Amino acid sequence: MKQQAHFGRELFGFMEELRENNRREWFEENRARYEREVREPLLAFIGDFGPRLKKISTKFVADPRPQGRSMFRIYRDVRFSPDKRPYKTHAAARFSHVMAQDLHAPGYYVHLEPGRVFFGAGIWHPEPAALGRIRDAIVAHPRQWKKSIEAPAFAKLWELRGDKLSRPPKGYDASHPLIEDLKRKDFIAIAECGEAEALDGKFIDRFTDACAAATPLMKFLAKALEVQF
Repeated sequence: MKQQAHFGRELFGFMEELRENNRREWFEENRARYEREVREPLLAFIGDFGPRLKKISTKFVADPRPQGRSMFRIYRDVRFSPDKRPYKTHAAARFSHVMAQDLHAPGYYVHLEPGRVFFGAGIWHPEPAALGRIRDAIVAHPRQWKKSIEAPAFAKLWELRGDKLSRPPKGYDASHPLIEDLKRKDFIAIAECGEAEALDGKFIDRFTDACAAATPLMKFLAKALEVQF
C-alpha cells in the first residue's frame, strides 16, 4: 500500500505567496491556511518520525507539540536585523539532543522551501569551547574522524558544509594533514533533496535513511562534546 505524503504542493504554494506578501496583515488573513497547509503537516511529520528516530538513537527528541522543541516558529527574529520582514519563507524542524538546552550538541534538521529542500546533521555555529573540543578530537583521533566522514553510506548522501576560517586556527599546526577540517567553524553535513521528493509518501523514509547514514559523524561529534549518542 502506497504511503500517504505528509506534504502537499499547498505548503510550497503558501510559502511562495508569503515571499510576495511578507506582511502581518496578509499573514493574519491567511493564518488558517498556514496552520492547515504548513504547520499541521509538519507537526504530523515530526510525530511520525519520532519512533523512527528512537531506532537511530534514543538521545534525540522529536516533539510534535505546536509549541514544542522540534518545529521552528514562522516568526523571524528581527531585533538586530536591518531586514524587518516578519516571517520566514520556509518551514523547518530540528531534532535536538536531549542535552541541547544545557550545552552544545549535534542534531538533525529538515528544511522545506520553494526551490530548496534539504536535510542537515551535525552542529552549526558551535560556541568556541565546543568548537575547540571538536577540533581537539580530530587531532587526537584523526583516523576515527576520517572513517566517520568517509563511511560509504555517509559519503553517498551527505556533504560537509558551513563556514571555514581562511587561516589555520590559533594553536593548531598549519601543516596538519586535516588542517582543512580543523579550519571549519561549522560541523554540519547537508543532504540536498527536492520538492518532488518532499511531496512523495516515501519522503519520511528518505529522511530516516539519511539520518541513519549520518550516524558515524553524529557519534564522533557526540563523543567529542561528551554527550551520549
